[in-house]
Amino acid sequence: MAFARRVEFAGQRKMRTRNRRVYRLLHWPIWIFVFFLTPGPLTFDLFVGRGSRWNVVWLVMVLIGTGIAAYRGRLPGVEPAPYILCFTEDRPNPLYRRVCYTFGWNAALNFALMNLIGLIAAVVTGRWYMQPIYRIVYFPVLSLVIVLGLAGILPRVGRSTSGEGTERRYFYGTVWSVTFAQTVLLLLWKTLPSTHATDVVKLAIYVAVLAVIGMAAARGVLPRTRPIVPGELIIAD
Repeated sequence: MAFARRVEFAGQRKMRTRNRRVYRLLHWPIWIFVFFLTPGPLTFDLFVGRGSRWNVVWLVMVLIGTGIAAYRGRLPGVEPAPYILCFTEDRPNPLYRRVCYTFGWNAALNFALMNLIGLIAAVVTGRWYMQPIYRIVYFPVLSLVIVLGLAGILPRVGRSTSGEGTERRYFYGTVWSVTFAQTVLLLLWKTLPSTHATDVVKLAIYVAVLAVIGMAAARGVLPRTRPIVPGELIIAD
């Protein structure tokens, strides 16, 4: 995304020193969703209609954990006041932000990758292997994401917030791409018959949507994907 043609000037954006209650409340379900997705094979069972009491148990645990964090203002977007005010400021990145965005990257990347691997396998072999893929591949990818998060390599997960003006666009660009692609894939899955020819179509469209939306994000066309020119106080959502 280094070639964005559009930028935002920090001084032209509205400054706020407090987060409204509605704003904070609306961010809580985002993190509920992120952490609920974390046990991938369990989530897969739910999506294919094999949900169990363990899905309910995990949801209750996530609700309690994120609820406590939200009450204490320890979820991104749920803080009483924005933490980041200046994108160039070398300020410590709080642990809760690093943890949340690490698992946010997992939710954005891991499921998209599982679907891609499943589509490629279906096209190449003529059979679907989604459950074995989730059982064998998902947790190694999750472990890799966590290691990268611990090392501070992932955008928005570093020890400093100094790169927030550009790092946030990588995160939101990824979210836009995988959300659009997986929504389109779900529609294709529900409407097209299950044949080898339609599997090829699904794979082609899935990859195309990822590429097109990713390109739009890289150019700064989509919301929150433009680099912010530093030097002024500005809020990071």
